[in-house]
Formats: sequence, structure tokens, C-alpha cells
Amino acid sequence: MGKLITDEIRSWIGRADEPIRLEVSRRDIVKYSLATEQLNEKYLRGDEAPPMFLFGTDRALTPIDELGPDGLRRDPLLPDLPLKRVMAGGVKQRHLLPIVPGDVLLIRRSITDIYDKQGSSGALIFIVYDVSVTNANDALVMQQTQSRIIR
Repeated sequence: MGKLITDEIRSWIGRADEPIRLEVSRRDIVKYSLATEQLNEKYLRGDEAPPMFLFGTDRALTPIDELGPDGLRRDPLLPDLPLKRVMAGGVKQRHLLPIVPGDVLLIRRSITDIYDKQGSSGALIFIVYDVSVTNANDALVMQQTQSRIIR
């Protein structure tokens, strides 16, 4: 292997999206908690956000007419690769501080690794992203590692 990852592709390691600023409201927490059938009263009252509240917030909002035929938007933090089918890989999260109403969060996503390997069905490329969420005091609220598999 190794021939799929060119120097141009490797140069994407370290690139980052523009940070996303998120103001958390009690209403947002309550809506999310109701939609995901949370049972804990602190979530249903909107006193604190459930652990998965931030899932997907590292993605920009995209109008429907800008989505591809697969329903996905073109990810600006994905290099042009020789393989084209993008699939979700793993996600690891560490929650360090609770998310509460009034929090102003800054969400940053960057590429930390790109590698390839041979799978049972052929060549695979892995893109590894770091997503960090900090609050207004620059304290780390959540750390996430995401991977995408391209085949």
C-alpha cells in the first residue's frame, strides 16, 4: 500500500475548518432532549445537555439545494482522493464539562491523520479528525476523534 496517499493528500494533515460558534439555549437542550427521549429530568428541564447534544455540530448548516444526490454536502475538509465512497468510521468522545444554558461554545475540527490499508474487499483510505469544543473561558468541554473510511 502507500501508493494511494500522495504528498498532496498528506499535506491535508493539520488543515482545519473555520471554527463554529454555538450559543446554547435552554430551549435547544429541551428540544433535543424531547426528540431523543431523554429520561433524566435535568435534561428535560434544560438544565444540562445530554452527552450526544453536540453530535454533528461540527458540520455547517447546508441548504437542501446544495446537497449531493446522496443527501450529503461536500465536506470542505476532505481532500480529493482516488477512492470516492465515503463511509462513517468510529467516533470516540470524552466529555469533560457539562454543557448548560448560556454556554457559548467554539467547535474546531482538524485532520490529524490520513492513511491507507488493504481491507478484505479492497483498498481503504482512513481520514482521522479531531473535534474539540471549548467554552467562553477556553476550557475544554468535549474532545472527539472521528474517522471516515473511503473505499
